[in-house]
Amino acid sequence: MISRKVILTGSFGVGKTSLFRRFIKGSFSEKYITTIGVKVDKKVVEVRGEEVSILLWDIAGEVKQDKVPKSFFLGASAIIYVFDLTRPSTYKNIGVDLNILDEILPDTILKVVGNKEDLIEDKDKLAKIKAEVNATIDVVTSAKSGHNVEQLFFDLAANFVD
Repeated sequence: MISRKVILTGSFGVGKTSLFRRFIKGSFSEKYITTIGVKVDKKVVEVRGEEVSILLWDIAGEVKQDKVPKSFFLGASAIIYVFDLTRPSTYKNIGVDLNILDEILPDTILKVVGNKEDLIEDKDKLAKIKAEVNATIDVVTSAKSGHNVEQLFFDLAANFVD
């Protein structure tokens, strides 16, 4: 079995814990609960006949990634940087955050995820938001509906099998 540590990071209130809960437990809650420190759980997925154990770390949200303790990132194989599609303040300085993450773990898989797609009613508005984000968005998700959540983690796990 392949076992890998994956970090969920980004600003507060972007839906990291909701993505964590949707992937690990298959559930969603409207209740906002601030993560203090870090929450860790694991899930085993199968990719091309290989079992991959994803040890998922849900890190407390910070406005800037340089505020996150560097020790949280030690041993990580991948980072999922989450921002809120409905709150420009969560992606306004995305380039700076991604540079900080690249400095901490330069050879680590980094996925950029726009969350809360369910709150965007119009495809044109979604396209406009994507154009405003100064980074390549790997996937757009909705922790509430579950859209693309499993796919995000299975695609990530596929990188560990290759």
